[in-house]
Amino acid sequence: MTIVGLDDTDSRTRGMCTTYAATRLAERVRRVGGHVERLLLVRLNPAVEYKTRGNAALAVHCDLGVDEAFDLATDLVDETAETADDRTNPGVVVTDDDLGAKPDWLRTLPRRATREILDPESDVRDPLESGGYRHRGWGNGRGLVGASAAAGAWAGLGNADTVDWTYECLTYRERDRWGSDRDVASESVFSVAEEFYPDIWDTVDRGEGEAVCVPNTPGPVLYGIRGDDRESVEAAAEAIESEPVARRATFVTNQGTDQHLQTVDPDGIAEDRAVRVTGEVAEAPETREGGHVFLGLGFPDSAADPLQCAAFEPTKRFRDRVRALRVGDRVTVCGEVSDGTCKLEKFAVRGLNRTELVTPDCPDCGRSMESAGADAGYRCRDCGTSAEGKVERTVERDLEVGWYEVPPCARRHIAKPLVRGGFDGPTHPER
Repeated sequence: MTIVGLDDTDSRTRGMCTTYAATRLAERVRRVGGHVERLLLVRLNPAVEYKTRGNAALAVHCDLGVDEAFDLATDLVDETAETADDRTNPGVVVTDDDLGAKPDWLRTLPRRATREILDPESDVRDPLESGGYRHRGWGNGRGLVGASAAAGAWAGLGNADTVDWTYECLTYRERDRWGSDRDVASESVFSVAEEFYPDIWDTVDRGEGEAVCVPNTPGPVLYGIRGDDRESVEAAAEAIESEPVARRATFVTNQGTDQHLQTVDPDGIAEDRAVRVTGEVAEAPETREGGHVFLGLGFPDSAADPLQCAAFEPTKRFRDRVRALRVGDRVTVCGEVSDGTCKLEKFAVRGLNRTELVTPDCPDCGRSMESAGADAGYRCRDCGTSAEGKVERTVERDLEVGWYEVPPCARRHIAKPLVRGGFDGPTHPER
């Protein structure tokens, strides 16, 4: 089998889409008599600066020879990539699937690319050239990073027997409609989301009334259905009412898997990586300008500095979950660390602080006591009764132990929805 890795053919402003390029490449492979085993969509580190929103890289697995597949792929990129945009720097990498005979870097690169910031030269271009891989980069060649990661992903992230691959069925628009408003029947999207849930997920956001499977970019995608199995995503895509459809393709993908997260100790927190770390709320949640909510996470058993965590305004109702946390709550937080702040994607309440210190009541008359002065305790104005200090009182909490997540409208492609299961504790899924 030959694997063709593709990346960075799209543009934020001019449209196109690397999934579309992979779909068209698969059509060309079939047109010359080849067989396509699978299309692979790999979401890489969401902290990468030079990316479109989802940071996707693609691979086409087929039975053509390496040289023929390389020629087809490079011709396609020459014809379709938006290289007039200086942020678009495509890459093509072609190899066979005998990765056991290849240097370790190609097998280890995909997991690194989902979790680290790689150097295009030393981490990718140099090994490509020294290993004799067929490859080509356009512009500054940054797309070779994603193309290499996609080429090695089936072996590097694990095949279907060893990893939690999911599926996405992408439906594409007719070419003359690109850049115009999409005509997708919202009621049919919500109906399909209800019928196929939880086998498909992140199709709609019921709280916001939004069909999140329909993008608002100028590219060729009409809508995309994500789920746990091929049959469900394809059936759901077929059932949606919309403008005319040009083509469809189903991808095997690492979306919805949390492959970007690394479980770390407090001293392992690092910039531009997505972490899963457990601590204790040390600074109460604070809502700041713009509606963003911040809190401080401390680590009583570590010398590590506290970690600032944030639920930004686009996470909508998730912020209310964060606001409900109190000092002393023990939580596990998940998210990308950037500029010293963890951008929360989900968190788990491990233990709730259910008490608070309050001014005591007079045991004789029941009235709230008043301060008797600095370090002098409290005294009842009427009865003269005194108390040494504040007393502990049980409080009701709006949160329960378990996992909470951002809503579908704010979910990163690679983040795992709670409805998929497999979490270490109760879950409170958002729909």
